[in-house]
Amino acid sequence: MEVKNEHPEACVSALYDRIGTGYSLGRRTDPRWMAEIVAALGDARSIIDVGAGTGSYEPPDRTVLAVEPSAEMVRQRPAGASPAVRALAEALPVRDRAADAALAVLTVHHWTDWRGGLAELRRIAPRQVVLAYDTRLHTEFWFVREYVPEIADLELGRPSAPDIAAELGAESVLPLPLPWDFTDGVFPAYWRRPAAYLDPRVRRACSALAQTDPAAVERGVRRLREDLDSGRWHEQHRDLLALDQWDAGFRLIVARE
Repeated sequence: MEVKNEHPEACVSALYDRIGTGYSLGRRTDPRWMAEIVAALGDARSIIDVGAGTGSYEPPDRTVLAVEPSAEMVRQRPAGASPAVRALAEALPVRDRAADAALAVLTVHHWTDWRGGLAELRRIAPRQVVLAYDTRLHTEFWFVREYVPEIADLELGRPSAPDIAAELGAESVLPLPLPWDFTDGVFPAYWRRPAAYLDPRVRRACSALAQTDPAAVERGVRRLREDLDSGRWHEQHRDLLALDQWDAGFRLIVARE
């Protein structure tokens, strides 16, 4: 894959430089999601991972170029990870059709111009694989609905998986339910393990919590602690405790030119 000479230093992500410290500790690859992503990539041998973060879902047996604007996130990429360049999704520093597939995992909702970024994915590769989520379903998560409803305003202002699929002209949209023991600390990952949200390290790994008014988050966490101590949470959510997986709205979107 040929990288253009321009290196836009101004495109560092202020958000993840601020909240990304310790991100790699809470956001670990879940092999079940990895298997679905690898299947969606098909026979693509060269991949550009856009908004790559720490590279949690980069297949180790393919040629991968990571594109990530945040210096903090690049710093946390493990030894031996794919090479990374710092750039924005909306201005990818690679030529047309530079790779077989473009990969974007839980990143589109952070892009300033998400339609422009998706156009860039189409420009650089004939196959686009995007993991996104239905923002409406995220707002129905018990933590949002019962403890920090302010998160709903943030989520509903983000591009939702159906919008992204429509923009790409997707050929398939695969639901990815969250197993109860999911290892990647995405926001709703602990839907059956509520005590995890009392840990500030868990909350720091979730952008929805990191971007919400800290006073609102602290108020919600305090109420959650009280409900766990009293047994109210378990009484109210006995139905969840019987489930092995739950649909939080995550969708694997595949499009091809």
